[in-house]
Amino acid sequence: MIVVLAEKPSVARDIARVLRCKERGDGFIKGDEYIVTWAVGHLVTLCEPDEISDQYKKWRMEDLPILPERIPTKVISKTRSQFSVIKKLINAPETEKIICATDAGREGELIFRYIYEQAKCKKPFDRLWISSMTDEAIKEGFSTLKSGTEYNNLFASARSRSEADWLVGMNASRAFTLRFNVLLSIGRVQTPTLAILVKRYKEIANFKPEEYHTLTAQFDGYSGLWFDPAVESDKKNHRIATAEKAQAIAKEIKGKRAVVQDVQVENKKELPPQLYDLTSLQREANKKLGFTADKTLKIAQELYEKWKAITYPRTDSRYLPMDMIGRAKLTLQKMPGAYQEHVKNIPWKEDGKLPFSKRIFDNAKVSDHHAIIPTPQTAPLDKLPPDAARLFDMIARRTIAAFYPAHEYDQTKIITNCESHSFRSTGKTVRINGWKDVYPADEKEEDQLPQLKTGDTATVQKTTVKKESTKPPAPHTDASLLAAMEHAGKELEDEELREQMKGSGLGTPATRAAIIERLIQVGYAARKGRTINATEKGVSLIDIAPPEIASPETTGKWELALNQIAKGERDTERFMQGIRRLSEFLIQYAKETKTETTFPEEMRKRGRGRTTKAKPVQAVDGIICPLCGKPVQETEKAFGCSDWKNGCHFTIWKNCLARSGGPLINEKLIKLILNDKQVRGSSGTLILQGQNLSFIKKGEETPSVTVSIQYERK
Repeated sequence: MIVVLAEKPSVARDIARVLRCKERGDGFIKGDEYIVTWAVGHLVTLCEPDEISDQYKKWRMEDLPILPERIPTKVISKTRSQFSVIKKLINAPETEKIICATDAGREGELIFRYIYEQAKCKKPFDRLWISSMTDEAIKEGFSTLKSGTEYNNLFASARSRSEADWLVGMNASRAFTLRFNVLLSIGRVQTPTLAILVKRYKEIANFKPEEYHTLTAQFDGYSGLWFDPAVESDKKNHRIATAEKAQAIAKEIKGKRAVVQDVQVENKKELPPQLYDLTSLQREANKKLGFTADKTLKIAQELYEKWKAITYPRTDSRYLPMDMIGRAKLTLQKMPGAYQEHVKNIPWKEDGKLPFSKRIFDNAKVSDHHAIIPTPQTAPLDKLPPDAARLFDMIARRTIAAFYPAHEYDQTKIITNCESHSFRSTGKTVRINGWKDVYPADEKEEDQLPQLKTGDTATVQKTTVKKESTKPPAPHTDASLLAAMEHAGKELEDEELREQMKGSGLGTPATRAAIIERLIQVGYAARKGRTINATEKGVSLIDIAPPEIASPETTGKWELALNQIAKGERDTERFMQGIRRLSEFLIQYAKETKTETTFPEEMRKRGRGRTTKAKPVQAVDGIICPLCGKPVQETEKAFGCSDWKNGCHFTIWKNCLARSGGPLINEKLIKLILNDKQVRGSSGTLILQGQNLSFIKKGEETPSVTVSIQYERK
């Protein structure tokens, strides 16, 4: 018997169907040859410090640094039953081998290997590596399995990343928390990402607007903006310092004869946009659809897993391999009918072959997974939820547009002179619409200018003076923050590091959304509409954090090293030695820093090691603790038992379901949950069973998230 281990139940069901496994068991699906089982994301994780040694139960500076040679792992308690199922199956005498079918990437490899090691399994295993969840892709993947040992370097990279984040995060967070007497969370990727937000926060806070005026002249059939030829910058040379000067120029030229001094016509090409990787998809979905990065990732994952409509979304490549030319042609031909008119207008070759270029197909630029495109399985547009349909539409149009010709136009620039004053006019004339035919015409095109030549004359019919002022930098959005994370090293002075950061940046495409949400969750950043701003607490943290943890340079070095480990080009021990040195440095820095700051979201009692929330605790009428029967109270971030000082750990965090699409817990909802045990709403169903609260999305069978209602206070 062969055991197949998938990462999620939904993926396991698809694989089981393809392998003809139909007999359902407790945590698995069985067939004649295969048994398919599943994790629920991570089933095994690294132990907490106090689980390694009792001395770490209390946070004390003298116990730092915590630097175990190997950080032990543990089974996550809330999913222990499923781990037990897997352990029994993979170690069963009749099991010949195992197939790792977790997500094909660094984190998926870590999930499988941690389970495999924790179960003390010694059976051989193969690796399934696929980029699509269609039946055909699964069948092809099973016909081309590779030995699991071929991915040992990928696991080494994944484990190094996991342990490095633990060492730095755990030591730095404890050290800075103890030094500043307030709970602080510090991380390798989280903190430099926060630094990007804080930098923009300070640029906006310190910005001083400058007033200026502009002057527009209306000639015969076109208009021109006054500019000073002596000022080189086109962004500044149209500014007139005072209203008096602008009005004087307007009065001087009104009704006067003007002469066309120069006409420049430049033919320009705008190449088709490249295919999406995850980060570019998240950025564009934020700009066009208003989706957060986290929402885009969840919808893309659903399009991949549930609807089989797109290929694997957690990719960092915008290219396809050369051997996918035939499959790309089939994908286009199988697109839903709404897109077939655009597919037909692709400039197909005479022999019916698909046109291609290095901007689409390039083996050298495909890493673990290729770009995101639709699958050859026609997407059921009539069944997709509205947001999923909108995201699929973006991916489908981008895939078609990539094969279209360039958008070509004439860019015209005219300089008109009147009474020794210069005026600039620009216009655009489309010659070939090209790939823009695939998209709705929602752009505001530049005005077309009349056919003019040098020496032509015109009369100033009207003048308009307008008061303007310089604008501060715009607050970050998901789109701009993702771009900043992706290109975080562009401002580094070290040229070699800049090159390294081009391929790494802060985080990975698969983790950037979670990093942004984490900053919001811990109170370092906040959303306002579509913008994301650093909070005062976040600013205070960056003020005390050393550059070694707040700069993208550190992460650039780490990501380069992790990529080299995955390729077998770097030794893991050398990397981990560097991590231990960094951890020691951060603790020493926290001990010795003379920097003082305040954290406005916390009221601190100096010398007593306690913090008190600024918002007072309030009792909630009409409900009692389900664990001990005492009254329930509300704090700023949670509902919990009023008898917590005597050991009752009942706690439900207000945002515990939000990241998985569930509602924020408010007073009305907590009463319904505790009194009725099951609550149905517009987004899904809440179920309180024993000591676990689960949220099941509408239309789904299994919980999107399950959280414990007990909180272990340190």
